[in-house]
Amino acid sequence: MATLGARAAAGDAGGRLSQWHFSRRPRPSYEAFRQGLNETGYTEGRDVLIEYRYADNQMDRLRPLAADLIARKVAVIAAVAGNNSALVAKALTSTIPILFTSGVDPVKAGLVASLNRPEANVTGVSWFAAELGQKHIEALHELVPKAELIALLLNPNNPEGAFYEQSAQNGARALGRRLLVLKAGTAPEIDAAFATLAEQGAHAVAIGSDPFYAARVRQLAVLAARHAVPMISTGRELPAAGGLISYGNNVTDAYRRVGIYAGRILKGAKPNDMPVDRATKFELVINLKTAKALGLDMPPSLLARADEVIE
Repeated sequence: MATLGARAAAGDAGGRLSQWHFSRRPRPSYEAFRQGLNETGYTEGRDVLIEYRYADNQMDRLRPLAADLIARKVAVIAAVAGNNSALVAKALTSTIPILFTSGVDPVKAGLVASLNRPEANVTGVSWFAAELGQKHIEALHELVPKAELIALLLNPNNPEGAFYEQSAQNGARALGRRLLVLKAGTAPEIDAAFATLAEQGAHAVAIGSDPFYAARVRQLAVLAARHAVPMISTGRELPAAGGLISYGNNVTDAYRRVGIYAGRILKGAKPNDMPVDRATKFELVINLKTAKALGLDMPPSLLARADEVIE
């Protein structure tokens, strides 16, 4: 998984050195993080220096990256874009504050003991993206009511996929639909997964929330168009790249909230006194051009709920 760090400049909260540990996200997420810092009185280059580091979706790189940050005696580690980097950092230090962004229940993931009282040195922002599997199946059913077989694409390298799969299975059972669960953790495996769903006759595909897929939205959109299959994901990056529809939390806003938490910690706040912030801002994005290319008539009920429609 990709990671990133940040180091505070002299003058920051008593001259402390601080670093953040991120997963790679599109540029708006980084800008939102900096906006959150600004809201607490910190400006990059003036009060804080941010160094970006990435593990590029390689789990074995997380531990040495986190260990390096800890060895530098940083003030904060923000391990974002999934739970994996935060869990690694938590295992290595019980003293340095750790901030996370989590797409699943952080209690179930083992990040915190309680949402209201995180305890220890870990807190952050959760948007429960993995629990949106059922909503995605419901949206696909509304869009393609005759779809009896729906493919589910998950990254086998990301344990969070199990939460999304369970939620999607619940939705499929409630609607009397079948799921074709496919795993892909590399670009060639994504190609193979789409070939399989086409061979099996899947009528639609739901993409599990995952940083790797967020970085492969163009490939996903091209494959969905090639195989003429409606596709839904949690992130707006996919319809923006030519995919059909997305429904999920506003991740950019979640990163802004993490920036605010980072600024509060630099000012002296303790993670165990900061409840996990639950991001509740959801957005539905629809690409009408793609719908027309697929020969789909967008249900008025979906259009009425859309936060953004791409013509």
